[in-house]
Amino acid sequence: MDGGTQMAGTTELTLSASAARRILQLIEAETDPELMLRIAVSGGGCSGFQYGFSFDDSVQADDLTFERDGARVVIDEVSLQLLAGSEVDFVEDLMGAYFQINNPNATSACGCGSSFSV
Repeated sequence: MDGGTQMAGTTELTLSASAARRILQLIEAETDPELMLRIAVSGGGCSGFQYGFSFDDSVQADDLTFERDGARVVIDEVSLQLLAGSEVDFVEDLMGAYFQINNPNATSACGCGSSFSV
Protein backbone atom coordinates (compact mmCIF):
# COMPACT_ATOMS: atom_id res chain seq x y z
CA MET A 1 0.00 0.00 0.00
CA ASP A 2 1.54 3.27 -1.03
CA GLY A 3 1.87 5.98 1.59
CA GLY A 4 2.18 3.64 4.53
CA THR A 5 -1.52 3.21 5.17
CA GLN A 6 -2.75 0.82 7.82
CA MET A 7 -3.94 -2.64 6.87
CA ALA A 8 -6.03 -3.36 9.97
CA GLY A 9 -7.77 -1.44 12.75
CA THR A 10 -8.45 2.28 12.90
CA THR A 11 -5.26 3.81 14.32
CA GLU A 12 -2.69 5.01 11.85
CA LEU A 13 1.08 4.58 11.72
CA THR A 14 2.92 5.71 8.60
CA LEU A 15 6.28 4.83 7.10
CA SER A 16 8.41 7.32 5.22
CA ALA A 17 9.84 6.27 1.87
CA SER A 18 13.30 6.33 3.47
CA ALA A 19 12.18 3.95 6.25
CA ALA A 20 10.59 1.57 3.75
CA ARG A 21 13.78 1.47 1.65
CA ARG A 22 15.96 0.79 4.71
CA ILE A 23 13.65 -1.95 6.03
CA LEU A 24 13.81 -3.69 2.64
CA GLN A 25 17.63 -3.38 2.56
CA LEU A 26 17.95 -4.89 6.04
CA ILE A 27 15.58 -7.74 5.24
CA GLU A 28 17.47 -8.49 2.03
CA ALA A 29 20.68 -8.74 4.07
CA GLU A 30 18.95 -11.24 6.40
CA THR A 31 17.96 -13.36 3.35
CA ASP A 32 14.46 -14.03 4.69
CA PRO A 33 11.81 -12.18 2.64
CA GLU A 34 9.11 -13.05 5.21
CA LEU A 35 10.68 -10.84 7.90
CA MET A 36 8.94 -7.70 9.14
CA LEU A 37 10.22 -4.89 11.30
CA ARG A 38 8.59 -5.14 14.73
CA ILE A 39 8.20 -1.92 16.71
CA ALA A 40 7.39 -2.18 20.40
CA VAL A 41 7.11 0.32 23.22
CA SER A 42 8.23 -0.73 26.68
CA GLY A 43 8.66 0.98 30.01
CA GLY A 44 12.13 2.34 30.62
CA GLY A 45 14.60 4.69 29.05
CA CYS A 46 15.42 8.09 30.47
CA SER A 47 11.98 9.52 29.62
CA GLY A 48 9.62 6.74 30.73
CA PHE A 49 8.96 4.69 27.58
CA GLN A 50 11.42 3.41 25.02
CA TYR A 51 11.15 2.27 21.42
CA GLY A 52 12.28 -1.21 20.48
CA PHE A 53 13.06 -2.45 16.98
CA SER A 54 13.57 -6.08 15.96
CA PHE A 55 12.81 -8.44 13.10
CA ASP A 56 9.95 -10.90 13.31
CA ASP A 57 8.58 -13.51 10.94
CA SER A 58 5.15 -13.89 12.55
CA VAL A 59 2.12 -11.79 13.36
CA GLN A 60 0.45 -12.30 16.74
CA ALA A 61 -3.29 -12.05 17.44
CA ASP A 62 -2.98 -8.53 18.92
CA ASP A 63 -0.69 -7.18 16.17
CA LEU A 64 -1.46 -4.69 13.44
CA THR A 65 0.52 -4.65 10.21
CA PHE A 66 1.45 -1.60 8.15
CA GLU A 67 3.07 -1.57 4.73
CA ARG A 68 4.71 0.80 2.30
CA ASP A 69 6.38 -0.12 -0.97
CA GLY A 70 6.65 -3.77 0.10
CA ALA A 71 8.20 -3.06 3.51
CA ARG A 72 6.12 -4.36 6.41
CA VAL A 73 6.01 -3.17 10.01
CA VAL A 74 4.18 -5.03 12.76
CA ILE A 75 3.20 -3.52 16.11
CA ASP A 76 1.10 -4.76 19.01
CA GLU A 77 -2.11 -2.90 19.96
CA VAL A 78 -0.76 -1.62 23.29
CA SER A 79 2.34 -0.10 21.69
CA LEU A 80 0.23 1.37 18.90
CA GLN A 81 -1.89 3.25 21.44
CA LEU A 82 1.26 5.19 22.39
CA LEU A 83 2.31 5.65 18.76
CA ALA A 84 -1.04 6.56 17.15
CA GLY A 85 -0.49 9.06 14.35
CA SER A 86 3.30 8.59 14.35
CA GLU A 87 5.61 8.41 11.36
CA VAL A 88 8.52 5.98 11.24
CA ASP A 89 11.44 7.52 9.38
CA PHE A 90 15.03 6.50 8.65
CA VAL A 91 17.55 9.29 9.14
CA GLU A 92 21.19 9.56 8.14
CA ASP A 93 22.98 12.54 9.68
CA LEU A 94 26.11 13.46 11.62
CA MET A 95 24.86 11.42 14.59
CA GLY A 96 24.65 8.27 12.47
CA ALA A 97 21.95 6.29 10.69
CA TYR A 98 18.86 5.27 12.66
CA PHE A 99 15.12 4.77 12.67
CA GLN A 100 13.33 7.78 14.13
CA ILE A 101 9.73 7.89 15.28
CA ASN A 102 8.01 11.24 14.93
CA ASN A 103 5.46 10.73 17.70
CA PRO A 104 2.79 13.43 18.15
CA ASN A 105 1.76 11.84 21.47
CA ALA A 106 5.14 12.38 23.14
CA THR A 107 5.23 15.34 25.51
CA SER A 108 9.00 15.04 25.86
CA ALA A 109 11.82 12.91 24.53
CA CYS A 110 15.40 12.19 25.48
CA GLY A 111 18.27 13.74 23.55
CA CYS A 112 19.00 10.59 21.58
CA GLY A 113 15.33 10.10 20.61
CA SER A 114 15.10 6.50 21.81
CA SER A 115 12.74 7.22 24.73
CA PHE A 116 9.77 9.47 25.37
CA SER A 117 7.03 10.37 27.83
CA VAL A 118 3.33 11.03 27.28
